[in-house]
Amino acid sequence: MTERIAVDRVITAPASAVFDVLCDPQGHVAIDSSGMLQDATGQPVSAAGDQFVVHMDREALNDFPELGRYDVTVTIGDFERDRHISWTILGQIEPPLGHVYGYRLEPATREDGTEATRVTSYYDWSDIHPQWREAGIFPVLSETHLRGTLGILDRTVRRGYPRD
Repeated sequence: MTERIAVDRVITAPASAVFDVLCDPQGHVAIDSSGMLQDATGQPVSAAGDQFVVHMDREALNDFPELGRYDVTVTIGDFERDRHISWTILGQIEPPLGHVYGYRLEPATREDGTEATRVTSYYDWSDIHPQWREAGIFPVLSETHLRGTLGILDRTVRRGYPRD
């Protein structure tokens, strides 16, 4: 059984521009394709261990509408500037779920020679707590959600993020 989803897309922008969106709590809200991320509180991250809070709305997925609105704390795991960022989520649920989200960035060039970045988005639930494995609630997000978020990330970076 697959316990990881990974999708990629070439975005016509330097890795630094893409990475800036991924480090910004509001960037996470801006590119979310699930509709769950409503707002965020905190400063852009710059190292493993940094945290910020995301204000969620589970009704957007309608899988557990009784959860309604709640907050989660995003804790950065991997942090390699312009190359790799990952995080776990801590919330009100105990024991913590243990799933990981992340992005890997690699230099790429379009056929016309334009600078670009291959962005791989991944979602890994291979280390979830046994209680949640038995509950059968994973994956929470689908490959379609990850692909949609990459499309929104592409659009967001091309438009210039953040916009004043």
